Amino acid sequence: MRLAVIGPDADALETLEANYHGTARHPVTPLQGLRARFGADHVAYAQGAPIALGVSIPVPETALRTDGGAVGLTGAYYGNLDFSGTPKLTRTDRVIDFDWDRVAPAAGLHANHYAVRWTGQLIPPGPGDYVLAVHVDRCFDCSGHDPVRLYVDGKPVIADHSDASDLKVQLHFADSHPHTLRLELVHSGQDQGVRLQWQAPPAAQLAAAERVLHDADAVVAFIGLSPDVEGEQLRIDVPGFDGGDRTDIGLPAPQRALLERARASGKPLIVVLLSGSAVALDWAQQHADAILAAWYPGQAGGTAIAQVLAGDYNPGGRLPVTFYRSTRDLPPYVSYAMQGRTYRYFDGRPLYPFGYGLSYTRFTYAAPTLSAATLKAGGTLQVSAEVRNAGQRAGDEVVQVYLDTPPSPLAPRHALVGFRRIHLAAGEQRLVRFTLAPRQLSSVDAAGARAVEPGQYRVFIGAGQPGHAAGVAAHFSIDGREALAP
Repeated sequence: MRLAVIGPDADALETLEANYHGTARHPVTPLQGLRARFGADHVAYAQGAPIALGVSIPVPETALRTDGGAVGLTGAYYGNLDFSGTPKLTRTDRVIDFDWDRVAPAAGLHANHYAVRWTGQLIPPGPGDYVLAVHVDRCFDCSGHDPVRLYVDGKPVIADHSDASDLKVQLHFADSHPHTLRLELVHSGQDQGVRLQWQAPPAAQLAAAERVLHDADAVVAFIGLSPDVEGEQLRIDVPGFDGGDRTDIGLPAPQRALLERARASGKPLIVVLLSGSAVALDWAQQHADAILAAWYPGQAGGTAIAQVLAGDYNPGGRLPVTFYRSTRDLPPYVSYAMQGRTYRYFDGRPLYPFGYGLSYTRFTYAAPTLSAATLKAGGTLQVSAEVRNAGQRAGDEVVQVYLDTPPSPLAPRHALVGFRRIHLAAGEQRLVRFTLAPRQLSSVDAAGARAVEPGQYRVFIGAGQPGHAAGVAAHFSIDGREALAP
């Protein structure tokens, strides 16, 4: 099996760690995870696209070579700030995409006192205009910042130690011939790492993807967002994004073009979404052979993704948010009203509903049993149902309980009132019980008063929301009214 791995999120540290994170000690990107699981000889890689037009992402390993021809750049690590004497360590760094927040880059170096010089070659995938960028995660309250210097073909193109995080230069390359590269970082403060990034011509990146698609048996596309485009107080103004807010929930156009190119190859297409929020994968839903939502998965995310794709692990996750089809389906994002939002109040057809998720097996539900057909307000309701693994392999099911309350102006369509993850062997069944206390059976009026109200109720137990997943329902009524504390 030969895999073509493509996409801007396939090999980026920041999409593992996300925002407000600790420092990953041994990060494994999706590309590294797939290589470890399937063998490096069976995985070909091309970045293929940026996150969005105008957004810099790490220069991929495919564009970096040491002077000896190895993948990456040669890094010389010094225990001083003036590059004097012999380096404490010399190694090959596959990419320059490091989080060194309060940690040393290697054993024998002090966390707050070192200098690094990377040397080698930059090999552009094709002719065109490029933006090279050095991103430094600046500390918030430092009086000074780490200086960085970037040289291309022996000429300084970036030399800066200001508080700007992104230092950029635009260059034109007439062909794909190598260019000498030197990057220097002097770390004496509390800045938190360094990334060598670029914005490459779309045609050149797509052409590079075409080359790996040609010889592949299947394609795994790692697409989505990154903490550089969704987050707090970002300085970004590109199509679909405004200062960290998203003005469009669709997949950015360059990534959509990459997926379409991959589908046109005729190879099976697996889409892996990495993001911190929902993305409208309408095209992928119609054309991809499988979709895996990995979110920002943490330092071992690449290992976990590879295990799921290989079938070593049977996933059992459920969506904690609604995936809408389009921004047009939602109220303006400057409005804070809940009507038309979330699974509780959205009355349209979602792309993927809250609570949705699949696994490599399937589960069935028997009719539920209620402790009472009529409940006195303030009482507790017992709900149970038999759940059976009707598939061929063991797996987890997330049993969800939803309540439909009597109609009222503020009543939600459904309300999740309980859930439980269970593990069942193939063919195994289990009685799953839930206790619904008065608060779970209550509602809140416009004045903020919470109470258990009289009327007819419906309880649904299943693999997701009513109307969107397999499950069973039962009805009961409540007599009287019981006010509860807010």
